[in-house]
This record gives sequence, C-alpha cells and structure tokens, in this order.
Amino acid sequence: MAAAQGQFSDPSDHSGGAGDTDRAERNSVPRAFRLAVEALGAARLRPEIEVDPTRPPQRLAPHAYALEAAVVEDGDDLADGRLVLLHDPSGHDAWKGTFRLVTLVRAELEPEMAADPLLPEVCWSWLTGALEARGLSYGEASGTVTRAGSHYFGGLANRRPATQIEIRASWTPREGRDGVPDTAAHLTAWCDLLCQVAGLPPAGPLPAPDASAPTAAGVVSLPQRRGPQPR
Repeated sequence: MAAAQGQFSDPSDHSGGAGDTDRAERNSVPRAFRLAVEALGAARLRPEIEVDPTRPPQRLAPHAYALEAAVVEDGDDLADGRLVLLHDPSGHDAWKGTFRLVTLVRAELEPEMAADPLLPEVCWSWLTGALEARGLSYGEASGTVTRAGSHYFGGLANRRPATQIEIRASWTPREGRDGVPDTAAHLTAWCDLLCQVAGLPPAGPLPAPDASAPTAAGVVSLPQRRGPQPR
C-alpha cells in the first residue's frame, strides 16, 4: 500500500536553512491543520497509486499542503492529479468552514468514449460518488469537467487523435472531533476517483456509507478508456 506524503506551504522559504525552516513551519501551523495533515499519512491506498510531495500554492489560504499522485500500471501512467488541503483558521464565507480540498484530475480517453455527450456529467458523478461511497459528509462542492481533443497534421500525422478529460473541483470536508476533518478518508476517496478515471476496476468492497450521507445511486462506470502512456 502507498503512503501519503506532502509538504507545507512556506511563502518565506526561498533558499537554505532547511532545518530551521522546517522547525519554523511546525511552530507556525495550527493544531487542527497539523492533525489533518498527519491523518493524510495514515491513508491506505491502492498499490497502483504513487503519491509524491509537491509544493502547495501560497496565496489561496494561510495554510496549505499538497500531494500529487498518479495511477501507474506496469510502469505506465494511466491518470494523474493533484490534491491540495487548504486551511483558514478564521473561516471562509465561500467554504462555509475552515478547511477546503482542491483537486485536479486528468487522463486521456479513447475517442469513442470522449464523444459521449454525457461524459461531463458522468465524470462529475465519479467525484461525488467516490466521496459518498466512503460515507463522507461534505459541502459547497463546485468544479468543472473539461474535455479537449488534439488532432495531428504534417510531420505528426501518424499520431492518433487524443482526447484528455480534466476534472477541477473543490469541496468543504465536514469537520469532526477537535475541528479536524477525516482527511485520510477524503484522500482515499480522491484516489478512488483517480482509479476510476484511469479505467481500473474497483479494488474491493467499500465501507457501508453513512445513512445521513446522500446516496451515490446513478453513478456510471465506463470500461477501460485509454491505453498505457509512457511516463
């Protein structure tokens, strides 16, 4: 199983003094944010998921933490994405909470799948369905689903047409004990989304959803949607 990693945002860190910077970061972050970040490391992910640290954005919130991940099978990337955890201890009107998760997920599709007029709605249902299947409570979800096609000409005419699907989304995870959301479960659900976009079959039975959570009925799965791509 893969273990989650990542790094704190630090707008003042430009060079040198790595040890001092790490100590300063740890002393400056709120306890709730620290607990939320530590919980990410406890997430148990599918072996096809590779998770690496990436520098988080510095201006979206006072505190941020970022991960990037790829679905890798036989050395080939099938889908990739980025997940950012934001925290504003003072709260945020648009979030209706103090935490926010922001994501980008992308993968290439076979042309016949990309032509499906319902594809954007289906892809959005994969995101909400992944959260609901894990019994997670969330709010203020918003985002876009974009598909873009490329056709090649001239010296590139021997390449097949390619279509990429891109999901950009954000949502507010409900806070639990000590004002900390279950970030490990949200990360696991996000990785479920990555695997679904990549066309992998479900890993196995999911935990029973919370009875108070919205149902994920109507979520549609598509078959394998793209061939292996060299890393």
